[in-house]
Amino acid sequence: MSASDEILGVVGPSGAGKTALAMRIAEVIGGEIVSCDSMQIYRQFDIGSAKPTADEQRRVPHHLIDVAAPDEAFSAARYAQLVDQAIGEIRARGRRVIVVGGTGLYLRALRFGLFDAPGRDDVVRTRLRNEEHERPGILHLKLRAADPQSAAKIAPRDLVRLIRALEVFELTGTPISAHHAAHDRLPRHAMRVMVLDPAESELVARISARAEVMLSSGLVDETRRISGEFGRELRPLSSVGYGQVMDYLRGTLSAEKLAPAIAMATRKYAKRQRTWFRKEPGAVHYADASALFAGAMVQMRYIESRTAENRRE
Repeated sequence: MSASDEILGVVGPSGAGKTALAMRIAEVIGGEIVSCDSMQIYRQFDIGSAKPTADEQRRVPHHLIDVAAPDEAFSAARYAQLVDQAIGEIRARGRRVIVVGGTGLYLRALRFGLFDAPGRDDVVRTRLRNEEHERPGILHLKLRAADPQSAAKIAPRDLVRLIRALEVFELTGTPISAHHAAHDRLPRHAMRVMVLDPAESELVARISARAEVMLSSGLVDETRRISGEFGRELRPLSSVGYGQVMDYLRGTLSAEKLAPAIAMATRKYAKRQRTWFRKEPGAVHYADASALFAGAMVQMRYIESRTAENRRE
């Protein structure tokens, strides 16, 4: 693999400004963007996922956006398959690959693959969902007892990850955290990971402003339309932003409290993202976009010099 094949990753918490920064980098170095976001994969989930606009997607080619139906089961393993395909196609065009997003598990799947996990067991999953419906919060308590390490990383309302962690434990007898720890961590791709991680005060302000913009852009109507077509129990509708709008549509959250609730949920999610990316192997952290952009340009010049040297040899 040549030096020019090295992937550049721009990752970080929600609201940090990754998309705008990645657009700037892509236009300068002749790159294409590969999304690393577990919500942007779904069609129709546009506003709440902060999906790149049509204009942005015309300016710079984007991949792994709108690749799944709203009610389609989608996993990190499926992401790893699709991302490898996208990377190969971009390289075949002689373009640079820029991976952008905030879903740490997807980034880990791209970089190191996933352990040989058992397949989904719908009987186990249905039983666990019923338990949570009858006693809200019980799944997180069960995970704390079975796998404290995973429970510390998974929010009590993140039913998808809670159910998967408990499912793996039931089917294998081993905590999912132990499976991850034992997994061979040889990199699958040469990749430079750059984390955009603004000061907390700046991020809080950006998140609050983003919640207001999403609501003024039609997030409630988007959520109402999706839930009307696919049902209120659709899994992606429990995600940050959409989950709070669903509470509003159910009448359990007032209009006045909707924006603050979305901002609070996003801040909690951003905190978990920061915790994840602090442990990302080899990642370089930047407090502002200008510094990260400068770092990216230094990296590109280094890659170009190495490529030139290899050609001379």
